[in-house]
Amino acid sequence: MAYETEEEQVEKLKELWQRHGVPLLTGVAIALAGVFGWQAWQNYQQGQAQGASTLYQTMLESVLGSDSEASRARAAELAAQLREDYPSSRYADYAALMQARLAVEARDYPVAEKSLRELVDTTKDAALQEVARQRLARVLAQQERAEEGLALFAAPVEGSELKASREEVRGDLLLGLGRKSEARAAYQAAIEALEDASSRPQLQLKLDDLAEEA
Repeated sequence: MAYETEEEQVEKLKELWQRHGVPLLTGVAIALAGVFGWQAWQNYQQGQAQGASTLYQTMLESVLGSDSEASRARAAELAAQLREDYPSSRYADYAALMQARLAVEARDYPVAEKSLRELVDTTKDAALQEVARQRLARVLAQQERAEEGLALFAAPVEGSELKASREEVRGDLLLGLGRKSEARAAYQAAIEALEDASSRPQLQLKLDDLAEEA
């Protein structure tokens, strides 16, 4: 018979349901849970990013709006809150840099060191990690620990700008230690790392000052 009767079609549907109904429903439920779960996760992530961004903006406004001690203290509080509430966001990394900067301005070098060490250890951004490492080296030098600061630069760094700024930091630390020939070599390496040395005229000035003393 070419066509099934309505009764036969119904019986086949019943049989299919008995065999596959529960697994089919389970599969649909899992699929729906995955869709709605993903949407909820996306909404959560978006909310987190928005919250972190708003808090970061408020922190910047506090720093840029006034140079008063109260404004700097408020910015430091907001930076700490941002790192605590949104630890996995990129803004938390920037907040750590701000904490360190504010601490340096207040000459509270141990606090600056703590913030920068945490950033070096936790950030997944290699460039930001190098920036934090260079600032940490300067903070250590302020605490008469320049040798410890130099030891931070054992691993190579990628990127001409980052390499140039690292060599400049090394030169400054070496000069502070009285190791002028090594400082001169570091400044020269910084200049050579740049595609356009004229963009960093202070490097040539530092090198020239050492040449005059030679």
